[in-house]
Amino acid sequence: MKLRESFFQKNGGLILKEKLIKFEFHITKDQFSYSETTKLGSKETTKIFIVEELKKATNNYAESRIIGQGGFGTVYKGFLLDKRIVAIKKSKTVDQNQIDQFVNEVVLLSQIDHGNVVKLLGCCLETQFHLLVYEFVPKDSTPIIHKDVKSSNILLDDDFTAKVSNFETSRLVPRDQKELATAVQGTLEYLDPENLQTNQLTEKSDVYSVGVVLVELLTGGMYFHSISLRMTEV
Repeated sequence: MKLRESFFQKNGGLILKEKLIKFEFHITKDQFSYSETTKLGSKETTKIFIVEELKKATNNYAESRIIGQGGFGTVYKGFLLDKRIVAIKKSKTVDQNQIDQFVNEVVLLSQIDHGNVVKLLGCCLETQFHLLVYEFVPKDSTPIIHKDVKSSNILLDDDFTAKVSNFETSRLVPRDQKELATAVQGTLEYLDPENLQTNQLTEKSDVYSVGVVLVELLTGGMYFHSISLRMTEV
């Protein structure tokens, strides 16, 4: 019990509790586990999970349950006792910066209920590294390289919402690949120079093209177009 209390404090539990109380969240404690659901008005907010519940949900964090990894830690697919499928993010380090980010994420997402935002269901603080529990979203982003991002391919609807168009030359990227060998296609002024030299296409190729669009927005003109014309003349 003392070890769990120590982990709770180390993982920013006291800071989190203070901030939740500040935003009028009500938390009750029962042998270090918390009430199943805290409430703000009529909205459900954050559940404080106990470590045993999440261990069981992930089959003791089995490698077969891993659905994502990164500098932040590891994400597992979990099955709760109430049959809900969740995504459980387990941090791999604990420092003050990580704690601050963790507390900020919990407080922020506990106040958001939006269809386009992944819902935070709760967290666990009584283990060495804190855990966050989210709704499970089965379909993630499909990796696509557009290959021809430019101003004329970005349209605005009546609400001035930008929409990318013209996917004739676009390519789907296999998840086990980071680049594609492909013939150079697109509009010269917006093409990534590395793609021009190597024929290797990556997601960064589109990032370069977006950068050219941003320069056009800032300058109000086709700056790179004039440069390419001068280079052609030379």
